[in-house]
Amino acid sequence: MKALNNIIEKAKKLDSKIVLCEGDDKRILIAAAQAQQGGIAKVVLVGEREKLQMAADEADVRLDDFEVIEPQSSPLTASLSELYLSLRKKKGITPKQALQETLKPLNFANLMVAKGLADGSVAGAVHTTKDVVRSAIQIIGLDGTSTIVSSFFLMMLCQPFHTLKGGLIFSDCGLVIDPSDEELASIAIAAAKNAETLLMEEPKVAMLSFSTSGSAQHESVSKVVRASQRIKQQLPDIAIDEDIQLDAAIVADIAKKKLPNSNVKGKSNVLIFPNLEAGNICYKLAERVGGAVAIGPLLQGLAKPANDLSRGCSVDDIVNVIAVTVVQKEINSSVGYSNARKL
Repeated sequence: MKALNNIIEKAKKLDSKIVLCEGDDKRILIAAAQAQQGGIAKVVLVGEREKLQMAADEADVRLDDFEVIEPQSSPLTASLSELYLSLRKKKGITPKQALQETLKPLNFANLMVAKGLADGSVAGAVHTTKDVVRSAIQIIGLDGTSTIVSSFFLMMLCQPFHTLKGGLIFSDCGLVIDPSDEELASIAIAAAKNAETLLMEEPKVAMLSFSTSGSAQHESVSKVVRASQRIKQQLPDIAIDEDIQLDAAIVADIAKKKLPNSNVKGKSNVLIFPNLEAGNICYKLAERVGGAVAIGPLLQGLAKPANDLSRGCSVDDIVNVIAVTVVQKEINSSVGYSNARKL
């Protein structure tokens, strides 16, 4: 999987620190050991040392190889609690409540990222997506260009039977149910940035629909067209096709017939779905029937990297997400921090 290998090799050069808050799950510890030993990232574990040690013994991992932080006794807790209080004071939170929230490992990990003590966080093997996303939005916040936090999958097509090979970005397949045209534009712009950084290719964006260039009339098609126009206003040089069917987006010969003036010419590497229903069905279909490897759901639109794991994730999945999180910091270093808090 060349695209994934490129991400891992790039991560090794970035000398990054990733914080994990679910080290009482042995999958996390095994993945953390592999990521650290492989030079992908230095790993910080947040949690109760006694529970971490029990999991480490079960996983046959040396806990002493990691930096371990216990929120209850850490000298960082006071300053992180002050940061949490400042971020949430408009919601009427008290200092006591701020401390209680800071002591939660998930929040503590994201506060470390927000304060610049770590380059990114990864969670979700134990926590729900709702909890992971809420904590990231409340603490890390949105970047300077996004109006919404969304998700994407890095889809790897590397089998001999795949006629289309390499990596693709699918978005949004895991978070935003029915985006408005403004939100869809924000999703696409964030996905294009991830394509450039993770795939290391020029983003070529297909705004998917059941219509190609106005071949069908419906409000759902109009929404895709309006979103495409917003994207072009913000990124006038981007390669993008609006309201295009999937076959024309990824097959050059079909693109020539259906859309002779295509900007992408059937070589899309960023597929933007009009809603979560379409995106979720398509990524699972590509994975289960098409034999693609799906890495994600990964988060985009945040001021600093924080990613979600599936609760059914494997050790390899976790290592891959750690590598992606490391590389994503290059995206976030180029955009301004936003104090916007959506939840």
